[in-house]
Amino acid sequence: MTNSPIVAVDADALAGRQLRYYDFCMAAFAVILICSNLIGAGKPAQVTLPLFGPLTFGAGILFFPLGYVLGDVMTEVYGYARARRVVWVGFAASVFAAGMAFVVVTLPPSPDWAGQAALAAVFGQVPRIFLASVLAFWAGEMANAFVLARMKVMTGGRHLWMRTIGSTIVGQGVDSLIFYPLAFLGVWETRLVFVVLFTNYLLKVLWEVILTPVTYRVVAFFKAAEGLDVFDTRTDFTPFKTGV
Repeated sequence: MTNSPIVAVDADALAGRQLRYYDFCMAAFAVILICSNLIGAGKPAQVTLPLFGPLTFGAGILFFPLGYVLGDVMTEVYGYARARRVVWVGFAASVFAAGMAFVVVTLPPSPDWAGQAALAAVFGQVPRIFLASVLAFWAGEMANAFVLARMKVMTGGRHLWMRTIGSTIVGQGVDSLIFYPLAFLGVWETRLVFVVLFTNYLLKVLWEVILTPVTYRVVAFFKAAEGLDVFDTRTDFTPFKTGV
């Protein structure tokens, strides 16, 4: 693969341009989101850390932040409008996956099959949790992309670490403040809800910090491969559009 010289362009200049990796990023983002929502979203896990003692956190924390990292990469490389489209694709994919899980779990099982209870326990989507999840994801990702795109213009494309961490602080804050109270207040003990909310928020931001060197490498690779560096100087930042 021959990399093209990197050219700083406004997001409008991407219209009609062939992008090598955008579709792959979109697919990876949707997969991460679906897996995070279906596997581990409702499970509080606990590990014992030396010196700190027991640490309670939501199991989905192990993988869900990867979606935010990928969202940062897409916003940085392809601009807010294309990142916004990916968020909507992830939203639609989550709705479809939840609908499919509901249908499969609800279908009457064969009398000689003993796995219905286990299937329902794993894939039975609680409507409240699903609603909280998709709303929190949508709002958090949109906030994350907006902050990163605006900071990129304000900093002239410098200090990527500041933009990725700053956007994650805002985006994950919005996500956590919506998801945990909406999904679990009245189901878990109130103290547990806010312990997991606070712990997961800190862990998500910490994940972003730890993965910053990886983000730098991935962003550099995509920018070199695509030969562009997008700035959202004239972008319409409404979150309710899917067009670019």
